[in-house]
Amino acid sequence: MTRTIQRRDFLLGSAALAGAAATNAFTCVEIASAAPIAVPTVDKLSIRVLVDSSFDLFFRPKQINGVSITPAARGGDFRKSLHNEWGLSLWLESEGGGNQRTLMLDYGYTPDVLLNNMALIGVDPAKLNALIVSHGHYDHFGGLNGFLDKFRDRLPADLKLYAGGEDNFCHRVTPTPTQGQFADFGTLDRRQLAAQKVTTVLCETPTVIADHAFTTGKITRRSGERVLPNTLVEFGIKDGLGCNVGHYLPAEMEGKIVPDEHIHEHATCFNVRDLGLVVISSCGHVGIVNSVKQAQEVSGVQKVHAVVGGFHLGPAPRNYLTQVVSEIKALNPDVVVPMHCSGLNFAQEANAQMEGKVVVTTTGSRLTFGL
Repeated sequence: MTRTIQRRDFLLGSAALAGAAATNAFTCVEIASAAPIAVPTVDKLSIRVLVDSSFDLFFRPKQINGVSITPAARGGDFRKSLHNEWGLSLWLESEGGGNQRTLMLDYGYTPDVLLNNMALIGVDPAKLNALIVSHGHYDHFGGLNGFLDKFRDRLPADLKLYAGGEDNFCHRVTPTPTQGQFADFGTLDRRQLAAQKVTTVLCETPTVIADHAFTTGKITRRSGERVLPNTLVEFGIKDGLGCNVGHYLPAEMEGKIVPDEHIHEHATCFNVRDLGLVVISSCGHVGIVNSVKQAQEVSGVQKVHAVVGGFHLGPAPRNYLTQVVSEIKALNPDVVVPMHCSGLNFAQEANAQMEGKVVVTTTGSRLTFGL
């Protein structure tokens, strides 16, 4: 359930919004209701890996603990191949209550790779019910505008993009070798979304999406996990671009560039009948254990069937990695499916601690959960 933000109410959040509102940048914004959600149950879920950093031509089908994984079909044109790049994009198809739903979670780094892979894998944008973005890193939203440019006329007229919250729209930068200097890492631009007639839904609280999925909302930091070094974030709005810091941080944070805590990163989840939760963490900067525990609290479902996606443990120190993997093991998932930024070090440690539960994927592969 969502409610539309009235233009004058949104303006009250920060004086910096005045210029943005004048260009109607935020006329297509909703905020998720704070009311408790009724978590839906689906009978089946499949995840297609549209973009990840590796493609294995020799990948073979396998089944682990009730989860099946199959490679992408080989195309008829030898001159065309799936492409890989740093980033992630997932195509989510679910069945439940006699209905089917299709969602798209994140959009990779570039539209060229995303569109190439979508064509070769054979997914149909006309089937999409909604879009989701996990957090404000370019390698997760970089392909979005190109995707909309190509397919907007095939998507629902009332298309919605579910974002974790206002923080997702902040400007990100990365440090350079020159002290005090930063390199641009992009900003998710709501003006472009509004121009494409896409309504942004801010999911700072748990939100049901298309009657099948749900988001965690803002994730409580309750474990010993910490945000490992990544980007820096700039709070505020300039020329209509950026985030309205006024409604979730003290006023003195306006204009600051600080280490990125990904305040509104969220996970996308499904409750699969008789199996339990499938928790999809695109990057897991706020902690994969935190993300799963938030999904359990929000849903009231304790059984964890699968933990999927990026866990941002590639840069983790050895002792920290060992501890986090032990905490994942304690959650007792049936399978763990590392992608993107999880790291080879994570896969090795997870195999050591949870032998027989780690599922390796490749670009183009399909994971299936449920009957």
